[in-house]
Amino acid sequence: MNRFKILWVDDEIDLLKSHSLFLEERGYQTTPCSNGQDAIEIIKSNNFDVILLDENMPGLNGLETLQEIKNYKPLIPIVMITKNEEEQIMEEAIGSKITDYLIKPVNPNQILLSLKKILKNRDLIAEKTSRDYQKEFGKLAEKCNNLKTHQDWTKYYEKLIYWELELEALEDSSMLEILESQKLEVNHLFAKFIEKNYENWINNTGEGPLLSHQIFKHKVLPKIKQHQPTLLLMIDNLRLDQWKIIKEDINRYFTIENESVYFSILPTATQYARNSFFAGLTPLEIKKQFPNWWKFDHEEGGKNIYEKELLKEQCKRLRISREISYHKITKLNESDNFIKSLNNEKSNGLTAVVYNFIDMISHAKTEMEMIKELAPNNKAYRSLTLSWFKNSSLIKLIKKASEIGFQLILTTDHGTINVDKPSPVIGDKDSSLNLRYKTGKSLTYENKDVIISPKAEEYSLPAVSLNSRYIFARNTNYFVYKNNFNHYANFFKNTFQHGGVSLEEMIVPIIVLSPR
Repeated sequence: MNRFKILWVDDEIDLLKSHSLFLEERGYQTTPCSNGQDAIEIIKSNNFDVILLDENMPGLNGLETLQEIKNYKPLIPIVMITKNEEEQIMEEAIGSKITDYLIKPVNPNQILLSLKKILKNRDLIAEKTSRDYQKEFGKLAEKCNNLKTHQDWTKYYEKLIYWELELEALEDSSMLEILESQKLEVNHLFAKFIEKNYENWINNTGEGPLLSHQIFKHKVLPKIKQHQPTLLLMIDNLRLDQWKIIKEDINRYFTIENESVYFSILPTATQYARNSFFAGLTPLEIKKQFPNWWKFDHEEGGKNIYEKELLKEQCKRLRISREISYHKITKLNESDNFIKSLNNEKSNGLTAVVYNFIDMISHAKTEMEMIKELAPNNKAYRSLTLSWFKNSSLIKLIKKASEIGFQLILTTDHGTINVDKPSPVIGDKDSSLNLRYKTGKSLTYENKDVIISPKAEEYSLPAVSLNSRYIFARNTNYFVYKNNFNHYANFFKNTFQHGGVSLEEMIVPIIVLSPR
């Protein structure tokens, strides 16, 4: 086994031989050094895993030595050891990116713990995480067969996400692969649960979760009534796991008051779910009440161009007298301009913003080979989302909203799932093109791959014709027309799609936050 190499710099190094011996017996190779100047020369020609550095030394003191070492070896972990407890010294050392800070007198076990945190932290965490998941695996497998309610499914899905994020941090991917296969089985059972209950939910004949058309009234309206400026931020296509990874950055500017979820309606597609969110109506009700604002999948023209009008109609029904504004941001310059004008929105009761960038990332993956390489799986997709978010104008908007004093409601319209199993389908010229759902009057499909709406109206969906039905893909299936099947099956394999039935597409975040 390779021994970790430690450089110990202290002007009283001769008095620390017992400490060095203690570390040697536990597998650490220590090199003693009595001053900063010699330490700098030593590190120029030698590699060490950690440096233990005394802060108070004659000649070059610890902070000065630290700066010089960082010039040559900027990434090497350094533990500062000092008698001085002055806050200014501590802040300067921390600002110089030390790894740990110990106050004299230190005993050998303190030093050992610090070294383990630095050098073995990843391995220790990996071992414990793997052990804990192996213990949990059996419980999760047993529990998934006994999920009876939407609350049960929500808690279970959040548990899966917790383990997915824990396991993806490990270098060994074997546990993550086990969890991924477990998710496939869970989504299979979830589809059965939706097939059994969805019709009752959408028709208000059974106890169910809040759905897309109900969420505004129950979650947004109470905040508007508080007479504080409210920013409703809808990040298109944001999955629950993606919320979990951007949450820490948002928490720098906002405090989370309530973190919950709702269920996207079917199809889990922007045209249906987002229109319903802003209208407070099901797609069928929108079609009946506002026929000029609804377009079927096969019709030309934008399918979400009346969101502002639908929102204002809903606010009118809910008797919201305060001013409402709506903005859709799809380009960087639009975002920058909106941030500059955000102060002007403060007098409104509600400022609703649709942010399309996550949607652009997921759809770009089907069009750009570079994006397909960057995000071939869920882990990479989350990483891409986080990298985009940290460098986006969206985080600037969130920061500015906090500074101005906006309440923030952050949500989405639906999620996405990585698809990898092509399912053949045949339809007529008016059949929809979406890969995770189809609607039309003459659809031929594999029954095992789909959930079939009894009639469009029974899922509160508008019908193209009298005999029209909707079909929704289960699991990780995606629909491909038989004409040129192999080409399109390969083209869309391992891309992120939405419109069907899965935990990832249907159970989505709704977060209420207050400015710090």
